[in-house]
Amino acid sequence: MISDQTTIPAGSAHYKARSLRRVLILTGMTIALFLSFAVDLATGPANYPLSDVIFALLNPSDASDQLRVVIWEIRMPVALMALTVGAALSTAGAQMQTILANPLASPFTLGISAAAGFGAALALVLGVAILPAFVEFIIPINAFVMAMGTALIIHFFSRMRGVTVETIVLLGIALVFTFNALLALLQYLASEQALAAVVFWTMGSLVKATWSKVAITAIAVAIALPLFTRQAWALTALRLGDAKAESFGVNVQSLRLKTMLLVSMLAAIPVSFVGTIGFIGLVGPHIARMLVGEDQRFFLPASVLCGALILSATSVLSKLLIPGAILPIGVITALVGVPFFFSLIFASRRKSW
Repeated sequence: MISDQTTIPAGSAHYKARSLRRVLILTGMTIALFLSFAVDLATGPANYPLSDVIFALLNPSDASDQLRVVIWEIRMPVALMALTVGAALSTAGAQMQTILANPLASPFTLGISAAAGFGAALALVLGVAILPAFVEFIIPINAFVMAMGTALIIHFFSRMRGVTVETIVLLGIALVFTFNALLALLQYLASEQALAAVVFWTMGSLVKATWSKVAITAIAVAIALPLFTRQAWALTALRLGDAKAESFGVNVQSLRLKTMLLVSMLAAIPVSFVGTIGFIGLVGPHIARMLVGEDQRFFLPASVLCGALILSATSVLSKLLIPGAILPIGVITALVGVPFFFSLIFASRRKSW
């Protein structure tokens, strides 16, 4: 009896200590994200001291006119786009890995980003509107519909009997090659102006970010995060397996479908604005999982912060590698993500995820 009485307080103390550690990690990531954001604003053709940038952020009315214009009107949309796109892609990857029980799942590796890019290219090159009623928003609508259709295909195949994790990965690779081939065909048929726009997507870049694009991407994230937060317990239970989650009262089929639709939105909208940026949705969630574990109450915000921090740091790196030039950000994320992708493949062969 004494042993039982001492075990309960010990377990409670361990849980509180673990939760406090996770909160501290999230706090540290938030501080690191703000610093990376400030450094992103400070770097460019004209570099500014970090202290001046932070002062201009906190006291814009007291900053010099030149600094205020550069920071708030030129660099701010690009820096904010890096945060919102990184958060969107990382969140999408985190929830895809959760509902598919697949460590290699992400909008990029499973072909959703490629499908969204192809949908956007249909609008640019051929002027095709998948939903003619929304011609004014032809590019993001095309990207969303193609991404959603691809996500539903993946969802359908993942529910088939006998389908394994490896099968889903192979399906994703097949979809990536299929949409890349179709995109190459459109590039061959495109005019010079349309070709330049399509190449912009294939390389991925933040330089054409505008306040309206930032707002739309931020709205998509703001819609998805509360919905994921409401389902945090169910998504955490899903990691225990379908049978276990259903025994807890979780409607697994409905949860997977709703999550896939939100993932499609989070993958399609950033791609339609900044192009194909790979591996953020793969690397961000895995780093978050290593830091805070599978509990969605901590895993979800950690994934958001990791994705935003990675892409913000990549934005800084794209301006520092070659002085006076801004490298396509999608190229840098791919160079960073490919080694991480290989490490996950080899790790998955040694143990089950």
